[in-house]
Amino acid sequence: MAEPDVPTAPTSAPGGPRSDPDPALVAELRAAAEAVAPGVRADLEALVRIPSVSAAAFDQAHVEASAEAVADLLRGAGLPSVRVVRVPGPDGRPGAPAVLARRPAPEGRPTVLLYAHHDVQPPGDDADWASPPFEPTERDGRLFGRGAADDKAGVMAHVAALRTLLPRWSDDDGVGVTVFVEGEEEVGSPSFGTFLQTFRDDLAADVIVVADSANFAVGVPALTTTLRGLVDCEVRLDVLSHAVHSGINGGPVLDALTLLCRLLATLHDEAGDVAVAGLHRGTATDPGLDEATFRTDAGVLDGVRLAGTGSLADRLWTRPALAVVGLDATPVDRASNTLLPSARAKLSLRVAPGQDPAEAARALHEHLLAHAPFGARVQVVPGEEGRPFSADTSSAAHDVARRAFAAAFGAEVVETGMGGSIPFVADLAAVYPGAAILVTGVEDPDSRAHGADESLHLADFARVCLGEVLLLEGLAAGDPVPDPPRTGPRTS
Repeated sequence: MAEPDVPTAPTSAPGGPRSDPDPALVAELRAAAEAVAPGVRADLEALVRIPSVSAAAFDQAHVEASAEAVADLLRGAGLPSVRVVRVPGPDGRPGAPAVLARRPAPEGRPTVLLYAHHDVQPPGDDADWASPPFEPTERDGRLFGRGAADDKAGVMAHVAALRTLLPRWSDDDGVGVTVFVEGEEEVGSPSFGTFLQTFRDDLAADVIVVADSANFAVGVPALTTTLRGLVDCEVRLDVLSHAVHSGINGGPVLDALTLLCRLLATLHDEAGDVAVAGLHRGTATDPGLDEATFRTDAGVLDGVRLAGTGSLADRLWTRPALAVVGLDATPVDRASNTLLPSARAKLSLRVAPGQDPAEAARALHEHLLAHAPFGARVQVVPGEEGRPFSADTSSAAHDVARRAFAAAFGAEVVETGMGGSIPFVADLAAVYPGAAILVTGVEDPDSRAHGADESLHLADFARVCLGEVLLLEGLAAGDPVPDPPRTGPRTS
């Protein structure tokens, strides 16, 4: 593998003028991070054991317990102000508990906001997991468990950095730190807007670090520079006033599920590109995505062709993607010879960077209504919307981050897009337009976030923790991060 280019040093950093790299200091910080690592690992496993699923159908007492556990971790790390807070959601009821912790910035030093979330996705069927989803289990250098990667590892990366640095910093050293650990990211952050209004001054920062993305590959660090937006909706199709016999009435009458399938089939063209008029399509710089590797990481079956046109990077990061994520129909084992009068599906549309999600939602709704098959009645119920994001990567903070994570991983940082959506990142950018937003990763392509056997690559997790240590120290002291060694990326 070719040797990585060495990132160039910034001319300045938010913490003040750039100081020369000090390899001795970096070695000292590496040793300090390694010293706290066993406790970080143990506390990560304890967090994973809390089934903090934020979906309404699950016991929210576990989300409360998770918030309290995170608050205790931040207090133990040495932050002087730690609170569990909540604001009303859209329905007026209290939202999920978030943790807000602060260390004031020394005079003339920047404030850094560290974001993660402590809630998790539902585990699904336990039978799909090789080990219980809420019992952290190590296999082949990976820690398996729901939330082990998304995003309790992000929480613990922040804790690890604070445990490493706060004992070293006097009141006049370091940076100001605000930690915001959300409790409802996995259900779309419904109260985030209100939270941002309520705690706008508390969350204000010069640099925002969002530890909720993925690295390019095991051993290859990444900064995520674009995120797709999100639009979802439910579409209902009605064809009969009531169910009728499929033999007596079949032929001139097509059942609702068949007609719904015909409607859904209009959403993509023969190549597999989204066929909804009015959706933006962009292009991405391809950092070297390999189709065979992608197929393996995604679990694509042999013989199944990838959909769409354009580069793989375009299709993953800067083009719309549309999926049927839910379908209401009679289960096979309960089916009778009956024509269904109605059927319903939930659609998830990922919106390309640069497009207003409300505009994309209108385009999708108009398409569904215009393509009603055989005059069937079609109703569209709007759902969640989230804005896409594109980062300004020219900031000094991005330069410090590139050097920090390159030094921690021993490999050059790759700037990537992310096909997934983190809508609140765009909200933060709108409210704090002067802040540099760094979207970092604790996951890798095999982490299987949201799926069965979600896992965290433990060696990469240690590198992420060290990278954040070097990032914060670099922001405080003017980049005390050495050029990365001229070696290829690690693979274990």
